[in-house]
Amino acid sequence: MGLVKEFKEFIMRGNVMDMAVGVIIGGAFTAIVTSLNEDIITPILGIFGGTDFSNLTLKLGSGENAPVFAYGNFITAVINFLITALVLFLLLKAVNTATSKLKKPEAPAAPVTKICPYCKSEIPKDATRCPHCTSELRK
Repeated sequence: MGLVKEFKEFIMRGNVMDMAVGVIIGGAFTAIVTSLNEDIITPILGIFGGTDFSNLTLKLGSGENAPVFAYGNFITAVINFLITALVLFLLLKAVNTATSKLKKPEAPAAPVTKICPYCKSEIPKDATRCPHCTSELRK
């Protein structure tokens, strides 16, 4: 029974739930980027290059059942990756910029030391006598 309880605690932790949401959103995002590449960018590149990448193949042998090296699909996958990386970069850059603008600047920490007026050594702020020159300090 302890294993079931432990597993339930693990699943209900925030990190696991966040990861699950990220995987689901990532899957949907991948579908959008794939569609962007296959339905919009590849045809545009086909106009300029005169070819559709997904149709680029190299037959490795002769005959009807010869293996086919579909390097066009690989080029399409590389383009998908680059588009995904660019979009994620721009998205994270925008989020980081927005959070840095929303973040209030932190107040500087109160000093914990002061300088002895007699020997100029650094001493604790609440000291009543300098440990270096033994002078009595005024508050």
